[in-house]
Amino acid sequence: MKSDTFVYRSRMPASAMEVFAWHMRQGAFSRFAPSWDRMRLIADGHPIREGSHAEIDVSIGPLWLRWTAEHHDFEPGRRFRDVQIRGPFARWEHTHTIEPEGTDESWLEDRIEYVLPYGPIGRWLGRGWAKRKLRSTFQYRHRTLADDLSAHHRARAASGTGTSGMRIVVSGSSGLIGSSLVPFLTTGGNSVTRLVRRDRSGGPAVRWDPVLGTIDREGLEDYDALVHLAGENISSGRWNARTKKLIRDSRLEGTRLLCETINRLQKPPKTLVCASAIGFYGDRGDEVLDERFAAGEGFLADLCKDWETLTESVRPRGIRVVNVRFGVVLSPAGGALAKMLTPFKLGAGGVVGSGRQYLSWIAIDDAVGAIHHAITSESLNGPVNVVSPNPVTNRDFTKTLGRVLRRPTVLPMPAFAARLAFGEMADELLLASTRVVPHRLEETAYKFRHPDLEPALRHLLGR
Repeated sequence: MKSDTFVYRSRMPASAMEVFAWHMRQGAFSRFAPSWDRMRLIADGHPIREGSHAEIDVSIGPLWLRWTAEHHDFEPGRRFRDVQIRGPFARWEHTHTIEPEGTDESWLEDRIEYVLPYGPIGRWLGRGWAKRKLRSTFQYRHRTLADDLSAHHRARAASGTGTSGMRIVVSGSSGLIGSSLVPFLTTGGNSVTRLVRRDRSGGPAVRWDPVLGTIDREGLEDYDALVHLAGENISSGRWNARTKKLIRDSRLEGTRLLCETINRLQKPPKTLVCASAIGFYGDRGDEVLDERFAAGEGFLADLCKDWETLTESVRPRGIRVVNVRFGVVLSPAGGALAKMLTPFKLGAGGVVGSGRQYLSWIAIDDAVGAIHHAITSESLNGPVNVVSPNPVTNRDFTKTLGRVLRRPTVLPMPAFAARLAFGEMADELLLASTRVVPHRLEETAYKFRHPDLEPALRHLLGR
């Protein structure tokens, strides 16, 4: 059967040895998996060596198929090859080649020899689709890898000592942000320990239960940084007294337990990065808000204010505290964007309320990058707005997402309908206007990967 060949090649801002090492580290597959694809990593084959296997489940429509690849032909710093043992293709061989370009750059080439299933009919029906799919996938992979390498290089250059080899604890590691942060850190050469209630990852973990108030204190000794992201999803359902208490307690009680534990450690972390949200500012209309503005009014504003106040208790230990105030984090893997995709793809998307309310957003990789920046930038302290420098109105967001998906956006949701459907949550999450800018990130020279909405959505959705 005649095979097809796909080749994608681009320059990388790192040496051949560094690019090769990145591929060999835990988390490489997670960083490479396009955010719009439905995949489940079963086994990543680590430590990668001759003959080791990687297994993933891939979604093809409603079906899940197991894809197993075997690693071969290792030349450290130069190349390796993945061969499909079983999976969706009749044949698949993927050769990764890295060529040095001076001392600090290299060329990465991905060459794939493949045969589509079902013989000549499969090739005739699927050849064009396969080429388009491979091109969008490898554009995403190369862009992500180059941006990751650049971020780690900038951090090393700024610190003078480098960030590789840092020991970092992460709570909320299975959430939307945490599940992207952990592989970003590990592929950069850092050691990550998850703070978990139930250990299902198989990696380094420390147990805690914020509801019961228990934690393995000794397991938290002598880390460089602790990143606290754990908390109940605020948009999982209509708010009532019970859900609001759950949202509040999940943040305050967990943060209180962590801070009390940190204060009892002999060797506490040098830095605490704790999640917060731009809900801190409340509904402020067209007012342009940076970190110097006071808290607003409402359930989320009160919660964020109390949440941040709790972290102040560790400062007397000489710990640098950064409160990262997240805007709306965009990822097709979860959160607001994931919930929008189905109605928008069906042509049922539209503005909410007047459409004039501001939405301060951040792409998932910039949310991760801002946390990394907070860990490694000694000059950052206190609140940091984690938002794009270009907030948009709900109307502009709606029109942009419709344009990217090539769908009409003519079915609005009036304010009264939003309140009927979502109650108080509608006023605080859907109808509130919070026009926030990332003053502290820009002041400390954070480089945004996706500062503008339409290119960000096209990258995230493979469009």
